[in-house]
Amino acid sequence: MRKNFGAKPWTYPQPVFILATYGGDGTPDAMNAAWGGISDDKELSMCISAGHKTTANILARKAFTVSMATADQMAACDYVGIESGNKVANKLEKAGWHTTKSEFVDAPLIDELPMAVECRLVSYDPESCRLVGEIVNVSADECVLDADGKIDPDKLQPIIFDPIHNAYRKLGEKVGNAFQDGAKLK
Repeated sequence: MRKNFGAKPWTYPQPVFILATYGGDGTPDAMNAAWGGISDDKELSMCISAGHKTTANILARKAFTVSMATADQMAACDYVGIESGNKVANKLEKAGWHTTKSEFVDAPLIDELPMAVECRLVSYDPESCRLVGEIVNVSADECVLDADGKIDPDKLQPIIFDPIHNAYRKLGEKVGNAFQDGAKLK
């Protein structure tokens, strides 16, 4: 028997995204966001409210990066989600993070987070809080690549947000082959 919980923002997995931007003075800023994902081949959509410093930075600079939060950086990733850039100017420094300017967009890459999606602003609707970015590049540090030069999730160790228990979890083991295993049922 199923138990009904009503309308809740619960899905599994919910990636933990770290959005990074530059402020008007060039200071890097970042925030934690779990409500988002791929919305087209070269498009990422996020739900972030208008009051965030990150939102203002994106609207001003027309660019942002989205890093995958990792298990080894969990505390810092949580910190940039619970501390406001509107109140603390040096959030990234307090998180222990360093940045490198993206080669593709006017936004920082967080050196300690080895995978990032680099985006140009497509649109932002303050009423729905829907941010849409065009994916310009995906970059990954060589330390998270496998022998074939592809991103290895076991090396990356991305975390997900568990909205039911307010927890972060690591992704699990491989259980099948996409676009292959289901073919047995054709």
